Amino acid sequence: MKFENLLAEAGGFGRFQVIVLSIVFVSRFTLPCHFLVQNFIAAVPPHHCDINFLDDGEFFENFTQEQRMIVSIPAEEDGSLSSCQMFSQPQFHLLHEVTNATAEPAVPCQNGWVYDTSTFASTIATEWDLICDQRKLNKVTATIFFIGVMIGAVLFGSLSDRYGRKRMMLLSYVLGMAFGLASAFSSSFVMFAILRFFTGLGITGISIISTVLSVEWVSIEHRRVVGVLDSLAWTFGSIMLACIAYLVNDWRWLIVAITSPLAVAIVSWRWLPESARWLIATGRVQNAHYYLTRCAKMNASDGFASKIKPEDLSTVVVVEKGKKTYSYLDLVRTPKMRRLALKTGLVCESVLYRFGIASTFYGISLNLAGFGLNIYLTQFIYALVEVPTKLLVYYLLERIGRRYTEAGALLLAGICLAVNVFIPKDKWIFRSIIAVLGKAGSSASFTTIFLYTSELYPTVVRQNGLGYNSFLARLGVSIAPLIMLLDEVWKPLPQIILCVIAIASGLTARCLPETMNRRLPETIEDIEQTSEKPTGSPVPNDDLESAEGR
Repeated sequence: MKFENLLAEAGGFGRFQVIVLSIVFVSRFTLPCHFLVQNFIAAVPPHHCDINFLDDGEFFENFTQEQRMIVSIPAEEDGSLSSCQMFSQPQFHLLHEVTNATAEPAVPCQNGWVYDTSTFASTIATEWDLICDQRKLNKVTATIFFIGVMIGAVLFGSLSDRYGRKRMMLLSYVLGMAFGLASAFSSSFVMFAILRFFTGLGITGISIISTVLSVEWVSIEHRRVVGVLDSLAWTFGSIMLACIAYLVNDWRWLIVAITSPLAVAIVSWRWLPESARWLIATGRVQNAHYYLTRCAKMNASDGFASKIKPEDLSTVVVVEKGKKTYSYLDLVRTPKMRRLALKTGLVCESVLYRFGIASTFYGISLNLAGFGLNIYLTQFIYALVEVPTKLLVYYLLERIGRRYTEAGALLLAGICLAVNVFIPKDKWIFRSIIAVLGKAGSSASFTTIFLYTSELYPTVVRQNGLGYNSFLARLGVSIAPLIMLLDEVWKPLPQIILCVIAIASGLTARCLPETMNRRLPETIEDIEQTSEKPTGSPVPNDDLESAEGR
């Protein structure tokens, strides 16, 4: 008997699964808020050197603010006043001359800055003056956060396969909420950066565990439903982020607002079931029978308890004798697992594929201000476009499979990035439309890859596999904000780099194996016992027994 048979007896997609997805939805809603909040908390509003010292002299009483600015702040090549420099002494002759060619050399701001607060009441850039020479520190905060996410992926991937999905979900809730709220009350930039690192580390468990837990509780034909619904939770969070950020324009209270929903997730955690697949694979058949019985009752499959006894479950998953815990070493311990990990991790995932998805998605999402629209409206549009995109992904996953959906989505993102390089800056409507299409492609690739990874690895090391691949993905994510800094070298360079990565990743995606209509493998032995067949040929539903483990 296979686990899919047990799940069919208990109900493969009913009220029980809806409750699981609803509980998971609450926590996943907070993920995009934290991942993309950098756009708002680190925003740099218009600013100029503080020239209030001119108010001290009676001579300047009759000067307008505009005149004070002209004599105190040098002009840039485009005619705008400098944001980072000033004159050490007022240059009164500039009020009568067309050019400031004879003006004395400018110096960095001596008395701090004055910020425009019409859009943002406060950001970390205005709090700690992370502008001008300190601009890179502002960008680095996103990288620090994603490095925390990267390390968290490794930790939670291993811990979830060792101690279970449910316990680690609670740990992720608590850590994410504790460090998230603490970061809102940081007294220095260093303290904020450290706490953002641990916030990223903490909430990563939600990202990689929730998808696996949901996929392990549904039947084969409903896995794509889970994948898309989980991804739509991200979309809903992105939409709400735009609304919350618009209403809360102080960075400290914005972090509090987006972290608070985790309190609801902590309360609802008690109703979250442990993965029965994992319980059986680790020898906890009594606990697995309890959850399967509970599933059957909620799904009105009352005959399950009389048909299936706890002792019957011990033969569902045959594990290695004495082997109850697994680690990342098990990804490379046996020949076929080693080839699988090498192929998905090093060739496709880390080098081009995962790096490409992560860099492209976050590179676009973390550059909202670069397309000419209001930042809140841009965030809202970018999020809203994901809804039809993910509905289309739901259709494509069944029609053409995971592999071609992924490749097509990445190629679309890359082509859009390439096109935008050649569209003039003043054509902001066209730039925004192309950018939104590129974001749609990146969003589709993300939706597909999370479902694919959870289907590929066996239950006993599924979280290890997802953690391993997520680690490599977050490596790309952590680099994405730094890529944006390359606009100082050449303005189009960041987009060109992201374009090349996306297109190369799309072409490389063809080497991925197809998982459509295939059972979830349970053990490493399932992988080792499969016969080698050409990748990409899905197994029909009436031949699922022979497809076990692929």
